[in-house]
Amino acid sequence: MTETTASASFLTQEAYDRLKAELEELSGPGRTDIAKRIEAAREEGDLKENGGYHAAKEEQGKMEARIRQLTQLLESAKVGEKPADDGIVEPGMVVTVDLLGDDLTFLLGSREIAGDADLEVYSEKSPLGAAINGKKKGDSASYEAPNGKTITVKIKDAKPYNG
Repeated sequence: MTETTASASFLTQEAYDRLKAELEELSGPGRTDIAKRIEAAREEGDLKENGGYHAAKEEQGKMEARIRQLTQLLESAKVGEKPADDGIVEPGMVVTVDLLGDDLTFLLGSREIAGDADLEVYSEKSPLGAAINGKKKGDSASYEAPNGKTITVKIKDAKPYNG
């Protein structure tokens, strides 16, 4: 399977390492644990009315989906250092824009960079992200919203994410 650079996501080294550790945990001890729980629940008898069995199977499905997601993300990720604190918007930056008179602050890049942080995330591939990527503090950029309207934003700040 070949990945195009357009589908690659930027990850900081810290985010890459955190996700790789999560993948190793899920695909090793995590799989072993869920298999044991499924087997224990199966031994309880009738599978049609066995809530523990069905819950464990559902959890296994979610875990396998996360393993596939992490594998794909890590295989196609562009890993780099935190961006320079130079006011230029790029993945890994926390950006504040004036959007229709309101300030909107978000992380530009992959949701995986933010980890558990309570921070809104916009992909650099989104209409807003693509419009501001490479611009600098003070610049304005326009993008087409899903409703077809052109929206102009002014970049007020861009700082490296320190999560």
